[in-house]
Parts: sequence; structure tokens; C-alpha cells
Amino acid sequence: MALFPLCKTPTGTVRVTRIQLVLYCFLLSLIIYFLHGRKTAASVKSPHPNFHALDRGGVMTDMMVVKAAVPQTPVETPWGAPLVWGDTRNSAWRRAKFAQQGIRAGLLALVVGSYSQFVRRFLTSAEIYFLPGQMVTYYILTDSPRSLDPPIELGPERQLKVVPVAELPGWDRLAHRRMALLADAIKDPISSEVEYIFCADIDQEFVAPVGEEILGDLVATLHPELYGMPRNTFPYEVEEVSSASVDEDEGDYYYTSELYGGLVSEMYRLARTCSLLILQDQANRVVARGLEESYLNRYLIDHRPTCVLSPEYSWWDSALAADVPVQRLVSLGRQCEAYDKQTRERNKC
Repeated sequence: MALFPLCKTPTGTVRVTRIQLVLYCFLLSLIIYFLHGRKTAASVKSPHPNFHALDRGGVMTDMMVVKAAVPQTPVETPWGAPLVWGDTRNSAWRRAKFAQQGIRAGLLALVVGSYSQFVRRFLTSAEIYFLPGQMVTYYILTDSPRSLDPPIELGPERQLKVVPVAELPGWDRLAHRRMALLADAIKDPISSEVEYIFCADIDQEFVAPVGEEILGDLVATLHPELYGMPRNTFPYEVEEVSSASVDEDEGDYYYTSELYGGLVSEMYRLARTCSLLILQDQANRVVARGLEESYLNRYLIDHRPTCVLSPEYSWWDSALAADVPVQRLVSLGRQCEAYDKQTRERNKC
């Protein structure tokens, strides 16, 4: 049997040598390989440029590129509400949206006893930075109306209303009555005068713009010393007998009572509910560990905020406070608490 095939040509039969057959097979293999390779390349997408760099040995550099592409600060809560940082594109969009509508907003603060020393600093800074260009009414609930004399000069479309309250000596007593006082004031006269109301501690100072990006149906502010901390560090009320009690599987964030707000109807519901829970615990001789802040957090677990403000909107100089791009509202009172005795005396805390 012949080992090599015979090829017929017009001139006759030609014997194919061993070397020629090897060359033919080699050329045929190259053609098949080339055609298969092009088909594969056409059907597979090119990998991400970062993976090319990883192949070249640039592991650390390109992992940093990937990390940089991820937002450094979350701009949305787990339930889809905006988490507001003042200088983001989303905040600029929110400012533009509300600025076109034109809104009436109120800023409510309770001033009793020695806290009257903070009134002028609070209002003067709010005139510069709080909702600039909008109609704002300042509501000061106070047991000493004369502490606001002489009146502070306000800008156009700004007004100050003093709401007298009975004298409330002692911080504990004030904390137990605060939500009830807020609910009464919101019901009358605030509900008929503004659309949005924000409750703030008076011992604070606005140091950067706080604009329309803060507006929402129900607005809460993240506690600066607990932002980014694990859930088990949150000082929720744990005593089951308390109406403010929070179970281990509840809670996304811990909110500060320094600033919260929203639509007047939502804020009345919040203040009214919290005041009733506080009265219920008082009747049972139960005191929540965080006083009204505990009830505020309980309420915000059951009624998640539609807008959450970052620690930019409640900050103080503390070793535990989160680093923020901009400090917008600074708590002078809590900042003093973070100082040692000597520093407190030097800053007249």
C-alpha cells in the first residue's frame, strides 16, 4: 500500500513527497488557527482597562483606581432616601428644585435659663447661612422673652416670633417637656404660617450654608460621633420597659436631636407621638438613657426619614466626630462637653 497519496494534474500523475505533505499540513493548520482566532476575538468583549493593567503587574496602582471610582461617602440610605452632603451634584439639584418653588420655612428653638446667652449668636449666624434667599420665620420658645432685647436686625422676608413658655428649671425637666412644648407650638401658631419647620438646639452656630438641600417630608441628622460606627455602639434605649426601647435587629443609623425637621404635619406627628411616649414612661417612673433623643430615634426607626442629613449639619470638635468635607452647623454646647476642665474655662463654656 502506498504511503503517500498521488495527485493527478492535467499533465499526469505526480507523487507527493514526505516533505511536501508536512508543509501542506502545516500551512493548513496555520490557516485554521488564524481563522478560529479571529472568530474568537470577535465574539469576546475586551476586558476593562484595569484588568489589562493588572496583567502588566500594576496591581496596587489599579486597585487604587478602582477604589477611587467608588463614591467615598454614601449619597443614599438603604431604603432609598437621599443622604445629603451639601456640595454634591444631587444637593445642587435639590437646591435648584426647591428654589424655583419658593417655600416658607420656620426654625424653632427652645431657650430657657442660661441658654439665653446663645440666642444672638444662633440667630445672627442663621441670618447668613440658613436657607438664604427664602422666607424664614424664627420661633423662639422661651421663659425669658426679655433676653431677646434689643431685637436682632433681620433681613428681608425674615421675621422673629417669641412664644412664651412657663419656666422650666433643670435640664431633666426640660428634656421631659420639650417634645410636648414643640407639639403645642407647631399646632398653634406654626402650622398656619409655614410649610416646613426645623427644630434646633439653641447652643449652635451656623458656619457654612445650609440650603434647600435639607428640605424633605421628614428630615433627620446623623450623629457625628456615631456616623460610620457599628450598630452595636449606638446608644439606643435597651430597657424593654421603656417606650423608647430598640431591639437588637432594629435601627440603621443613630440620629442627633440637635437638628431635625420636615413638613409641619410630619413634625407635629413626631413631636406629639414622642411626647405621649415620654409621658407614658414618666407615669411608670422610667427614664430613657438619652432622654428625648432616645424617643426621637425610636420614632425614626418606625417612620424612616425621607431625607437624612450628613454630619456636616451637626458637628462639634471631638476626637470621635466624623471627618466631614464642610462643617455647616456646629454644636457649641456639645463641643464644650468634649473639652477638659481647663479648656472649658478658657472658652467660657
